[in-house]
Amino acid sequence: MNYYQRLKDMREDRDLSQQEVAELLGIQQTHYSRYELGKQKMGIDKYIALSKFYNVSLDYLAGIVDTPKTLDGTPYRITKKITS
Repeated sequence: MNYYQRLKDMREDRDLSQQEVAELLGIQQTHYSRYELGKQKMGIDKYIALSKFYNVSLDYLAGIVDTPKTLDGTPYRITKKITS
């Protein structure tokens, strides 16, 4: 899975708008939209913020592994089907 698809899936799993996530990161919605479209790479500081916010490991959020874990290593509970 592309890392940018994972960003969208995590956001949608929480029923959040791009605007809400952009505000969390302190950026414009259009800027965040480019992350989800894969048109711009996101800095590590933004990944860390989203990892803490979603309580999911960085390797999952970045698309390195396909099995989500929380920050304490327990399995992550997905509330909606995440596309792959």
